Amino acid sequence: MQGQFLIIGSAVVLSLVIVIVILHFVKRAETKYYRNKLKKLEIERNQVASTPVLLELSKVEPIIKNDRLEEKYNKWQEKFTDIREKRLTLIDDMLIDLDIYVDKRDYKNCGYRIAKTEIEIYKVREAAEHLLEEIKDITLSEEKYRAIVIKLKTKYRELNKEFNEHRELYGFMQESVELQLENIEKRFLDFEKVMESNDYNEVVHICKALDNMIDHMDILIRELPDVLLMAQTIIPNRMKEVESTYKDMTEKGYVLDYLNIEYNIEESKKNIESILDKVKMINLEGCMFDLRTLLEYYDSLFVDFEKERLSRKVYEETVKDFEKRLEKTNQLVSDVYAQMDDIKSMYDLSDEDVDIIDAVNKILVVINDDYKKMILKDESKSCPYSLLNEEVDNLTNRLIDMEQQFDKALKSLGNMYDDEVRAREQLGEIEEFLKKCKNKIRSYRLPVVAEAYYVQLSEAREALEEVRKELDRKPIVIKTLNTRVDTARDLVLKLYNTTNEMIKTAQLAEMAIVYANRYRSSYDEVDKGLADAEDKFYRGEYRESLDISIKSTSVVDENIYRKLLSVYDK
Repeated sequence: MQGQFLIIGSAVVLSLVIVIVILHFVKRAETKYYRNKLKKLEIERNQVASTPVLLELSKVEPIIKNDRLEEKYNKWQEKFTDIREKRLTLIDDMLIDLDIYVDKRDYKNCGYRIAKTEIEIYKVREAAEHLLEEIKDITLSEEKYRAIVIKLKTKYRELNKEFNEHRELYGFMQESVELQLENIEKRFLDFEKVMESNDYNEVVHICKALDNMIDHMDILIRELPDVLLMAQTIIPNRMKEVESTYKDMTEKGYVLDYLNIEYNIEESKKNIESILDKVKMINLEGCMFDLRTLLEYYDSLFVDFEKERLSRKVYEETVKDFEKRLEKTNQLVSDVYAQMDDIKSMYDLSDEDVDIIDAVNKILVVINDDYKKMILKDESKSCPYSLLNEEVDNLTNRLIDMEQQFDKALKSLGNMYDDEVRAREQLGEIEEFLKKCKNKIRSYRLPVVAEAYYVQLSEAREALEEVRKELDRKPIVIKTLNTRVDTARDLVLKLYNTTNEMIKTAQLAEMAIVYANRYRSSYDEVDKGLADAEDKFYRGEYRESLDISIKSTSVVDENIYRKLLSVYDK
């Protein structure tokens, strides 16, 4: 029992020792963490204190040559004193308090005070850096603006050289350009003066002014020769060429009023004067664009002139072809109208056929009127050839459309005539065919002709008579005529097939009877069958006669029908 209490007691003591050791290490680690934070804050404070504001202020003092810069210098001194003697001192006090709290291991207050100290250090650092930048703007101004002015002087010298090498291109604007260059030189001298007095506020304005003046001079040097060349030489010469061409073409009969050339030339002259006035004021804004627009306009006029020349040539060729075509069409339509009464009396024309011809005639009348109006325009020289060319093209297309409609009507009339001619020809052919059928039936002298033959013969004759009646009727109904011809032809063909089939069957039956006679004495069955077949043959039942003969003889000769066909075909 005592041993158990001893073991339990030892375990408790050991646990307490372990807890104490763990707490010790935790406290030690926490203390180390806050020590490190404090050390980092001290480093940041020292970095702020080491900002080279004082060094930059020492650079400003020797260059103070005006009240404005001296006022700035004094304000910077005050700001730096405030940072160094008040705000950094406050941070030092805050760091000392933090050190005490860390020693006391008052970590609850440490966290809050560390955050407050970090914020204060950040504010002081921002104030010190901002102050340093303000001071550097002055201490580095001379170097910075000297570099800017050196670049501007380089560009100015290039522009001055370009102007002097091509002075003649600037015409009456030479003195104005020189004056502008002199103004730029004066601004460079002003720059040197303000740099000597260290008036850096004024330096900024001078540099901006120089930059703007040189940019403007760059545009002036580059564009002014082209502007003067276009305004004084190229466009005036182009205007003279247009005037000369316009006058020449007008004398040759071209109508060019729609181009408003005379008015536009006067307006162009006013525009050029306005542009030159702007140039005299050293203002080239929009000048080149306006001049290019004018030049493009006059260039386009030469395209219009060439279009008129080509249009005249095409018009003169096209109008001749159209005139011939119109004359031919007028004659053709006139001839059809002259024969219209005769055509109506000959054929049963539909309302559509008559309407098409009337519509075509009305269209042709309008085309003739429009053609006369177009010719009057040409003769009176009141319309440009480009428009006349469009009109003759339009008339040609309308005439072609009308001709197509007229061809449709003529084709309908032509088909009626062709159908009549073809019907008369077929009537003769069908009559000849019927005659051959009758001659063929007579040539074979059959004992009896089947009644179906006479029925079909009668139908064929009636159909031919109907065809004759349709051909004799005035006006002829072509549709009915074609139907009558087709019916007559079908009936005669039917009669022809009936005739051939009847004659062929009769011949084969007769040949079968003759062939089988050799077996009559030897076979009673053959003799009896042939007697029946002969009876059928003489009564005109040729199909039954043939079937009986073949059936009776096949007892002796199985190939009798094939032999009969072979002999018949030969």
